[in-house]
Amino acid sequence: MRAVVVGGGIAGLGAAIGLRRVGWSVTVLEQAEELGDVGAGISLWPNALRCLDELGVDLGEHLVAQDQGGLRDRRGRWVTRWDAAGFRKVHGRPLAGIHRADLIAGLRDALPPESLRTGTKVTEVTEDGVVRFGGGEIRADLVVAADGIRSPIRQALFPHHPEPVHSGSVAFRGVTHHPGTGLSTTFAPGTEVGVLPLTGGDVYWFVSYVAGPGARPADLKAYLKEHFGDWHDPIPALIDGTPPEALLYHDLYHLATPLETYLRGRVVFLGDAAHAMPPFLGQGGCQALEDAVVLAHNLSTVDNLDAALAHYDAERRPRSQRVARASVRAGKAGPQLTNPVAVGIRTALLKALPAQVTARVGKDISGWRPPRLPRPAPPRTP
Repeated sequence: MRAVVVGGGIAGLGAAIGLRRVGWSVTVLEQAEELGDVGAGISLWPNALRCLDELGVDLGEHLVAQDQGGLRDRRGRWVTRWDAAGFRKVHGRPLAGIHRADLIAGLRDALPPESLRTGTKVTEVTEDGVVRFGGGEIRADLVVAADGIRSPIRQALFPHHPEPVHSGSVAFRGVTHHPGTGLSTTFAPGTEVGVLPLTGGDVYWFVSYVAGPGARPADLKAYLKEHFGDWHDPIPALIDGTPPEALLYHDLYHLATPLETYLRGRVVFLGDAAHAMPPFLGQGGCQALEDAVVLAHNLSTVDNLDAALAHYDAERRPRSQRVARASVRAGKAGPQLTNPVAVGIRTALLKALPAQVTARVGKDISGWRPPRLPRPAPPRTP
């Protein structure tokens, strides 16, 4: 059986690895000249780490388990400390941080080079599995649409479905070298600053605040220093240490209207193309990896292809859309909360929570366990 995966991001590469693991021939088509990702980090929650185990992807020393941290106010006072040991006990795995480029490289290296075709822009995908691109076409038994939040395939096959909408927030992101930094989240009215340690003393940081689309400052670094230069350490140092050309700024969009199905004939949707969500739970990439494992599992355990795809849709659509709704709610109760009185009440409630309670937050999401995929056969003894 032959599959074409459109998109070489987390969802597409994860799907390709899973499909190959269960015996499919796979070609990944990516329009960029090189597989890579923006200069930012990503948090991998226990559900994602378990998916990587099933896919056979070992990220090794690139993964950094987060063993300390907590929530602070802008002056640096602790609102609540994070019980990392309790989290690991409840969720079964730690929260881990990794540079997105290292994650993409780890996924890419799990595929043979001949499976990857970069610099290939897909121009058309049909419901019966025909993929056209500059220079030719491929007829596949299955097409995996993993072409992102603005998915041209989704637009073509669901022409009346509403486009992604602005979440109400924007975000700066950057990576800099700052050894000894611990995990932290800092809330202020309408604002969140996150700090995630990576390998080698590098640190991924982001600033999210309530603003409309198209509000990009003319000078990103000057804006950050003006508005966040007096926040607690190490926030000013992280901003100072990030070169202006390495600063990222994005309006945050999500697919507010859920898709009615993740299928169109022999085309299946994964990742942001299926359920793009705001980043307030850190689950976007994690859900993409869940998609990949569940798709591969169903294709390896259900004999009929159409039935296998229907099983995938029945499993993934309710869960991923529930997580997407939870991400929206987390934003409204967290970084998008602007009323000072409401912010004060939230802070008081968080301070009152025992550590064992905070360690259980999110267990219904990150406690998810993927289905098992076939293991490679051991080498034969001579």
